[in-house]
Amino acid sequence: MTSIPEPGTGPEEPATPAPTTPTGTTPPTEGAGAPAGAEPEPGAAAAESEAAERAVLDAKTFDHVLEPRSENRLPLGDGTWHQLARAYVWVRLISLTALFVVVLAAAAIITALSGETWLWIPAGLVALGAAWTAAITPRQARSFGYQLRADDLVFRRGILWQRTVAVPYGRMQLVDITHGPLDRAFGIAQLKLVTAAASTGVSIPGLTQEAAESLRDTLVTVAESRRTGL
Repeated sequence: MTSIPEPGTGPEEPATPAPTTPTGTTPPTEGAGAPAGAEPEPGAAAAESEAAERAVLDAKTFDHVLEPRSENRLPLGDGTWHQLARAYVWVRLISLTALFVVVLAAAAIITALSGETWLWIPAGLVALGAAWTAAITPRQARSFGYQLRADDLVFRRGILWQRTVAVPYGRMQLVDITHGPLDRAFGIAQLKLVTAAASTGVSIPGLTQEAAESLRDTLVTVAESRRTGL
């Protein structure tokens, strides 16, 4: 005989489990956002502050700084070292040879007229010095160099005793070009930079005429703009 179960006492149905994420956690409800009171990262705040400061400095200003326009303007700050013309070596050798010959000829003439032979001692020392200078002239000429940087001109020279001078553009007072008869014959010139301090003056020898004129125009233009602040 089968008994009839009483109402409400039958077997319960299994409960449906709540959906879970792949990690086993309950997915967030819709509309849930970042936790309340969260602060932005320090790096983002600093970047926003810097951007705000730049915006204040650049507001209602021109787009870029104008540089003086010149057809002969040379590039500044490119890191290039410029050297002397090859003709400078020949001018120096010819000048030293002429000095060597003149000293020996003068010593010979004076000795023949006066009979004094001791004059050969100083004449020999001068001739020896001229010969030594002529021997090292090619190497010495290659040690000369100048560079046009953003704010100054740097000049270097020397092998054993080296010298490097930086002349700010704003302190240049005079740019002078000189050349003698022998320089003109070989097409070279000497560029001299005069400043308020005599110790910072620079003389660049052995430049071609075109290089000297182009460098002079560039230095004059840049020096004027730096002094006036334009």
